[in-house]
Amino acid sequence: MYRFKHFMRALLCTLATLFALGSWAATTEITDALGRKVVVRTPVQRVVINFNYEEFTAVAGKDAWAKVVGISRAPWEGWRPAIFKRYSAVIPNLQAMPDVGHSEDGTFSAEKVIALKPDVVFMAEWTYKSLQTAREQIEAVGIPIVVIDYNAQLLERHLSSTRALGKVMGTEARAEELAQLYEREYKNVLARVAKAGGPRKKVYVELGQAGSETVGNSYSGTMWGKIVTTLGAENLADGKLPGPWGPLNAEGVLAANPDLIFMAGSSWVNKPKAVRMGYDATPEATRKSLEPYVQRPGWANLRALKTGELHAIEHGLCRTLFDFVAMQYIAKRLYPDAFRDVDPEASLRSYHEKYLPVAYGGVWMLPLKP
Repeated sequence: MYRFKHFMRALLCTLATLFALGSWAATTEITDALGRKVVVRTPVQRVVINFNYEEFTAVAGKDAWAKVVGISRAPWEGWRPAIFKRYSAVIPNLQAMPDVGHSEDGTFSAEKVIALKPDVVFMAEWTYKSLQTAREQIEAVGIPIVVIDYNAQLLERHLSSTRALGKVMGTEARAEELAQLYEREYKNVLARVAKAGGPRKKVYVELGQAGSETVGNSYSGTMWGKIVTTLGAENLADGKLPGPWGPLNAEGVLAANPDLIFMAGSSWVNKPKAVRMGYDATPEATRKSLEPYVQRPGWANLRALKTGELHAIEHGLCRTLFDFVAMQYIAKRLYPDAFRDVDPEASLRSYHEKYLPVAYGGVWMLPLKP
């Protein structure tokens, strides 16, 4: 009996040691947004994220942030401080989260990532492509990188990114629910557009960041430009920009006489003339910030202005797991009869209630005239 107890005690000690060393952790193969097969030891306990924070939250849940040990702060706290502040209020470790730097300003540090000893790094496709040396350093020490990509605005990448997040974080059922929601809503929009018919309308989109006296960027083949053409409309910027984005000639916009105009606004800091959008905006404030565009030379005579089709829309809506909401809103203005029973605001509110820890509120899309 004594020998048996001694044996069992030794066995339990051995098992505890093995468990502590992670010897019983499973290895899980993940297919990321680029189709790469990445092996991750699961369940993960330490995570670094460089982008797609709201997508991570929706898929993994608020409690999963307890496992996050580092982020790139600039693309969230720097670009969207009003949103970061809201999430910080409900995620205890977010405000003091270590910063691993950002690729666009040259501060991203592989050394900082490695020092945090993460089990996995979630990295945006554009960061992965631009930081070859850093990613090789991270992978060389055995830290797997899972690429996430909602920026390409491709259905398959939205779905694979969502499922990859869920598989790594152990929330596969929630991820699958979100993937099916996105695919269903995305395809529903395109099916309605296909049946709508009618003349092809001209759409002009401009970044409303610096005020009406400055012509902001328009987009071709990406962001708002990709959405407009996906919805079967004519994007004024196509064929007129040297790259994927840039300002259109003011006279050219007047000559084209668009049927609809969308000004992309947000909650940017130090941009007092920007079109105000987001959680802290009110309809009155948004419309007040939109009104100066009506005073642009010649704009009062544009078809879009005469028919009440000057709109504000949150710039952050165009490349996300919930960008189907932006598609619904623009499609509803293009094809009002086909989308008569679709309520984009209700869609965004429902998404918040089911998948995000912050309450829905503010202004995300609206016309200048009610």
